[in-house]
Amino acid sequence: MSPTDTLRLLLLSSLWGFSFIFLRVAAPEFGALPLILVRMLLGALLLLPLLWRRDYLQLIRSHAGPLFLLGLTNAALPYTFLALATLRLEAGVTSLINAATPICTALMGAALFATPILRQQVLGLALAFAGVAVLSAGRLDFSAGGDGWFILSALAATLCYGFAGNYSRTRLGHLPTRVLAAGSCATSAVILLLPGVLLWPAEPVSATAWGAAIGLGAVSTAAALLLFFALLSSAGATAASTVTMLVPVSALVWGFLLLQEPITLQVLAGMAITLLGTGIATGVASRRRWRGLA
Repeated sequence: MSPTDTLRLLLLSSLWGFSFIFLRVAAPEFGALPLILVRMLLGALLLLPLLWRRDYLQLIRSHAGPLFLLGLTNAALPYTFLALATLRLEAGVTSLINAATPICTALMGAALFATPILRQQVLGLALAFAGVAVLSAGRLDFSAGGDGWFILSALAATLCYGFAGNYSRTRLGHLPTRVLAAGSCATSAVILLLPGVLLWPAEPVSATAWGAAIGLGAVSTAAALLLFFALLSSAGATAASTVTMLVPVSALVWGFLLLQEPITLQVLAGMAITLLGTGIATGVASRRRWRGLA
């Protein structure tokens, strides 16, 4: 990997890690649905100019239904679930649960898309779930004031991503990435428009929360997607996939520095087990691939 691509990778992990900080700051004031509506509207406004060509617009029109489903499962639902989770969970913990997305992708692929789970993935699957169990230990309380439902909300987001990843690969893999990104952003904004407006907060939202919401849409959505596509084009899918391992680390560091979120031994142990399992299951942790990134 070139020095430029290495910088892109580190910057991308920081931008996506920072999204959990933005969620943690803005969700309590906006509420989950209105916040994600702002995120997707702004992301769509910034990305749609990339489609200002007749052939791209024709692809959007001819694939409106599949893009609607992709926008629902890859953005509207999972982003809302993560916003709900950050109402109670620390940004770093939410990002670590979200790091199990590749595991749910493998399970969804096997259950719904006839994609076999490879033998080498079984150990990774077991380790990643063990890591999530460590993170959740002592916190799966579903009574009033407990964290249980918020942990399940974060896990629901990974299931949505798991479906969307398989669906886009098997049904929409022939479309340009900019069509997938901008189209799913726009359709998710449409999906969220009515509930987001109906649930708009009655009290004025502070400038800090607005700043976090704008950062979420402009920086952690539109800019991050463009950076990801540049990395994908320059360094390839293997290098781009390593961002999965770096985002939780970034979120933990930003949460500690900006929100004074504690980094406990339980969190560190859960992070190590979850990321090791994810790395084994996806192949990112293989020695051969890491040599290829040098």
